[in-house]
Amino acid sequence: MPLVVFCGLPYSGKSRRVEELRAALAAEGRVVQVVDDAAVLGAEDATVYGDSAREKALRGALRAAVERRLSRQDVVILDSLNYIKGFRYELYCLARAARTPLCLVYCVRPGSLNGGLRVAGAVDNPNRNVSVSWRPRAEEGGRPLAVGTDVLGEPQAVASVVNRRAQAEVPTESEPKKTRATDFPALVASESEKSAEHVSGAFYPPELLEALALRFEAPDSRNRWDRPLFTLVGLEEPLPLAEIRAALFENRAPPPHQSTQSQPLASGSFLHQLDQVTSQVLAGLMEAQKSAVPGDLLKLPGTTEHLLFTRPLTMAELSRLRRQFISYTKMHPNNENLPQLANMFLQYLSQSLH
Repeated sequence: MPLVVFCGLPYSGKSRRVEELRAALAAEGRVVQVVDDAAVLGAEDATVYGDSAREKALRGALRAAVERRLSRQDVVILDSLNYIKGFRYELYCLARAARTPLCLVYCVRPGSLNGGLRVAGAVDNPNRNVSVSWRPRAEEGGRPLAVGTDVLGEPQAVASVVNRRAQAEVPTESEPKKTRATDFPALVASESEKSAEHVSGAFYPPELLEALALRFEAPDSRNRWDRPLFTLVGLEEPLPLAEIRAALFENRAPPPHQSTQSQPLASGSFLHQLDQVTSQVLAGLMEAQKSAVPGDLLKLPGTTEHLLFTRPLTMAELSRLRRQFISYTKMHPNNENLPQLANMFLQYLSQSLH
């Protein structure tokens, strides 16, 4: 079943949104499993994000917990910061290997927005909170929007402000020039968090919030591991349940790569038979061409087809073609092809030589 990844800095309402989504899906009779930092660590501990070694161990534990819970019956929700795009790509690979859909929910704060981050259009149009990367559908009855719909302005708006390059959007007369570390405690006691039903129990020091804001890698819907992307600004906006349901239960799972697929079963003697059959064909060809003239059809041992003889062939040339054929066949073993190996090798020789 699908994987839902929540992303955002502390105090952005992720846990509140996770509980809201869990309750909505559970009301439909679906089994929902939530994986968060507390489930892995035993209790929420903000100091983990101040130690790179412990944070790396936490990401590994979260990834393992998600992988254990991915199944065809349950919906898995990951509630963590997930601010590193490389980690989000690893989660995408897990979903792709399990052949299950995935979507990303990005939570940001209005106004100060995650400690000084601004999202283009968040104040002008607060209702624009659906994915910018959704597959084309008719915009009716709460269905997803078309691909390319610009929901939050340019996708790089968040990322550029994280790097503190989008200063043109911040008014200089009514707001301070720079978000200071002393401004972060105000985030904890904001009105939106007081009204939240589920707020993180961990306290993040102002210095750690500042460091996380600088390290944050905002999602970009142009990346395949960040889509479908749903951006939620503040806690007042309703959760787009219809669009999330469609992304999870009507969207196709990303196709697995060849490296994540199991190799087809082959008998233990497959390679031995492949080597033996190709050697017999080469030996028969070398013997048959001694008395052949260009234009003759050669009948080789173990084959039901004929090879058109056009010119004398050297053993080195035939051995090179044999190695190429064996390398390709070993990548796609199939026991059903055993009786046809000689004919397949003969066809490969005919196409390569003419």
